[in-house]
Amino acid sequence: MKLSVALNFLLDLRFPISIAIKPTLRDIVQCPSLLIRPAALSDVFMHHLWAVFGAGVDENSNGHTANYLDSTKVTRYIALEPNVHMHAELRKRANAAGFTEADGTFLLLSLGAQDIDLICAAVGGTQQIDTLVSILTLCSVPDPVKTIYALLEKGLKPGGNLLFHEHVRNTREDVAWWQGFWNPVWGMFFGGCKMNRPTDVWIDEWPGWEERSVFTPEREAEEPERFFCHRVGQYVKAKAS
Repeated sequence: MKLSVALNFLLDLRFPISIAIKPTLRDIVQCPSLLIRPAALSDVFMHHLWAVFGAGVDENSNGHTANYLDSTKVTRYIALEPNVHMHAELRKRANAAGFTEADGTFLLLSLGAQDIDLICAAVGGTQQIDTLVSILTLCSVPDPVKTIYALLEKGLKPGGNLLFHEHVRNTREDVAWWQGFWNPVWGMFFGGCKMNRPTDVWIDEWPGWEERSVFTPEREAEEPERFFCHRVGQYVKAKAS
């Protein structure tokens, strides 16, 4: 990988920081204790970043799930978001799409994907979910293999679907090395995001699939030195025997 390309990462980082830094500084002025609470500060920063950056994700990868759900066919939309600063916007989008907490068609949980037992309790038991949708999420969950497999084993119904759009480890070792090099800097600003996780490999290696369909977005095929390589997949869990 050319050094000039590797260093371009700093330019990629500058743009999102420029979006969120001013409103985050205003929040620090109003609440100075954020400076000694790094997790809370990261949540505030991500809230301001996603308020702007999320629209671009939606244009390119259907990032706002509720926008694409048919409320006449989907009985309940369950959103997991541990960052409470994002809840108001999530609720607004869900309501606009026809899903509300008042009628039971929308459930917003302040949980992470790793909280599988609490998730199952909230949705009425194990293997109650017809479709799991993950958009740029699994890059930051703790203990990722354990978390992913627990979601699939305990959360997803037999015959259920996993739909995902995730950025993953580049298959070129030289690019993957630079992904690892920049990871600490990137994760500091993006809620612990790891740009070099082989999430697609971990998903594919889970033994419980009946059907698999996965691809790389066409726009990335001619850019082998990309830091942010994406994989898109639809997997179907095997039905109970």
